[in-house]
Amino acid sequence: MLSLSKKEKVLISFVLIAALSRLLPHPPNFAPITAMSLFAGAYFTRKQLAFLVPLLAMILSDFFLGFHVISIFVYMAFAFITLLGQRSGKVSPKLVLLGSISFFIISNMGVWLLYYPLTMEGLITCFTLAVPFFATSLLGDAVYSVVLSFGFSVAKKQLQIS
Repeated sequence: MLSLSKKEKVLISFVLIAALSRLLPHPPNFAPITAMSLFAGAYFTRKQLAFLVPLLAMILSDFFLGFHVISIFVYMAFAFITLLGQRSGKVSPKLVLLGSISFFIISNMGVWLLYYPLTMEGLITCFTLAVPFFATSLLGDAVYSVVLSFGFSVAKKQLQIS
């Protein structure tokens, strides 16, 4: 049985709440996915938990939202962004931007591979049509990153977590 520290329990609760916020009404692409990934990568000490907890939280919320063929690309982007968070060890504006761009590229490569002609014209069309959604995605990533990071900072002080 996996024994969890107080810090890990708090981190898990933050990730679960963020994932479940996907079930609330929100603008298209204003979601916690990138923020959750960066947050988990930066704050979980155990690397396996940094990947496992957000992935399971995503799968849980996807049970309600539905699974799609594109989900594998979303999860791949998710894992890559978690790795970025691990490498950085903190969530910064630069990292949020890098995570947002990474998610945009990886997820839209999946859309192109699955739904568009596999030509340069298909690739350009796919990415051009996706650009309007990027601003909302970036805004969601920034907001959720601030909420998770600031919230965890407050919780650490309140709960005396090191």
